[in-house]
Parts: sequence; C-alpha cells; structure tokens
Amino acid sequence: MADDDVTLSGGIKGKLVDSKQKWAEEGRLLTGKTAAPSERLPPGQRLVETWPVLDLGIKPEIPTHAWRLFVDGEVETPATLSWDEFKSLPKTELTTDIHCVTAWSRYDNRWEGVSARDLIALVKPKASAQHVIFHSYDTYKTNVPLADFAADDVMLAWNWNGEPISREHGGPLRMVLPKLYFWKSAKWIKRIEFSVFDKPGFWEIRGYHNYGDPWREQRYDDEP
Repeated sequence: MADDDVTLSGGIKGKLVDSKQKWAEEGRLLTGKTAAPSERLPPGQRLVETWPVLDLGIKPEIPTHAWRLFVDGEVETPATLSWDEFKSLPKTELTTDIHCVTAWSRYDNRWEGVSARDLIALVKPKASAQHVIFHSYDTYKTNVPLADFAADDVMLAWNWNGEPISREHGGPLRMVLPKLYFWKSAKWIKRIEFSVFDKPGFWEIRGYHNYGDPWREQRYDDEP
C-alpha cells in the first residue's frame, strides 16, 4: 500500500504543546485591538522576512508516489487522488500574506497549486455540508467553515515562491487560507472531510479560537 512508503519521524513535542496551551490560558500576545482587513498588518503582528518553521514535532516524509488525498464526507462524488491526478487539476497561482498566531506576519508569498473552489467543483458538497475538517499525515487536525474554505484565495499549494514547498513547511502539499491565522492552513494535508457538524481540531480543543480571524485578534477561545 502507498502508506507503507510514508514515514513519520520525531514525536509530539509535549513541552511545546504545553507552553502554547499556557499562552492561550494567559492570553499571551493579546493587544485587545481590532482592525479592518484593509489594514494590511493585523493587530499585534510583526513583519518577518523569513518563514519560521512551526510543527508539533512529527515530520512526515511523503514520497509523491505514495501521497494520496482523500476528499470525502458530505459530498456527492468522493475522491481519492494520487499525486499525478491531483497535479492534473486546473492550476492556480496566488500571492497572499500569511499571519501566524505567534505574532509574525509575512507579506507577498507566491503560491502555486489547486484552488479550493476547483476541488469543491470536483466533489460537489451536499447541501448538508457546513464545515470542512483538514486531516494531516502527522495526525494534526483543524476545522473551518465551508464558506471560508470556498473563498477565492484558498488553495492547496505545492509551490512557494517558485520552489516546491519543503518538507518542513508541509510539502508536498499544504493548505493556504490567508484570511485566518496560519494554524488553520494545515501542513502535510492527507484528507479533506466535508461535515454537517463542526469538529474542533488539535489547537482548538487546547484553548485556541475556533475561527481565528487575525483582524479581530481571535487568537484564543473567548468562552469562559
């Protein structure tokens, strides 16, 4: 089976996860400000030139011959795509900013891949589908409303600034949802599940906001 050629190295960084969960409990980095999306830099963010690497500690090695994308759930035509089949879908190129909940932002990232809208057209979500759950090869999960997944600037990217996305940044394929904090842009994407119900993911059940709008500074869960 293809999965036999996928290797997972490392393990969950317990101390890192604990510290980030503590950030949520303490409201670290919060400024209490909001801004309109027309203001390019969201509240509390600082610009960086590099692209910091953040992960849970597990780093999948996924040869493209072994890679599969499963798209299922509340859809009319579930799909299992090989790398070649995925790359044969219509290609999209976008330039977007990215904003990390750890308070860095990077402008003008050039992406190449497949638009979420083209994937939606392929699988045809049912009227009952309201949420999208991303499942990654490293067992990471995160959730977004279907309406946000269907935005015109959302894509599944294999190239960044003219080069294949590196393993450390989620290659061979990662999500890009630039209007939300970047933990929503799952790395090493394996499965996209369309769901009737919302299913909070790894960080959402650990105190991080269920939606994650940078301009409203939705870093952490605001429920008591």
